[in-house]
Amino acid sequence: MSSNLKNLSEFDKSQVPDATDMEFGIVVSEWHNDITEALYEGAYNTLVENGATDENIKKIYVPGSFELPMGAQLLIQKTDVDAVIILGCVIKGETPHFDYVCQGVTKGIVDLNLKFNLPVIFGLLTTETLEQAQDRAGGKHGNKGVEAAITAIKMCDLEDQIYDFDEDFFDDDELFEE
Repeated sequence: MSSNLKNLSEFDKSQVPDATDMEFGIVVSEWHNDITEALYEGAYNTLVENGATDENIKKIYVPGSFELPMGAQLLIQKTDVDAVIILGCVIKGETPHFDYVCQGVTKGIVDLNLKFNLPVIFGLLTTETLEQAQDRAGGKHGNKGVEAAITAIKMCDLEDQIYDFDEDFFDDDELFEE
C-alpha cells in the first residue's frame, strides 16, 4: 500500500500479538545511515513495546542495501531467530543502479523466505528522493521500520498458529497428493 494512503507507523495495538517469546534479527544497511538508523529505531522500539526483550533482538550491519539478503541469511544460519527484518534505503539516481539493487534485494528476500521457511521482512525504502526517504523514516508518512516490526511479529505468530492446528490435519497424505 502506498504510504501516502496510510501512515506506516499506525496500527491497532490490540491486533498485535505478544512478542515476549520471539527472537528477532535486524539487518541494517550502513548506506544512507541517517535514514536506516531512524528505521532501526522505529523497528526496535516497536518490538520492545510489544514484548520483545533487548536480549531477543540481534542487530547487524551490512555495507549497503545489496548486502541485506546475505546479512539476513547469516543471521538465520548462525542464530536462533524467529524472523529477520531488513532495513535499507535506495534512492533513485541518474543510472539504472537503483533498479538492479532494488530487484536484487527483493529477489534475495523472497528466496530467503522460501528457502528457510522463516519470515524475512522487507524494510527497504525505494524512493525517488532523499525527502521521500525521510518522510518514510519517521517523517510525515510514518516509519517503515515500525511497519516491518509489526509484520515480523504477526508472521511469527502466524507460524505459531499454524503449528497449533490439529496435527492430524497435516498428517493426511491425501491433502498433499498431486
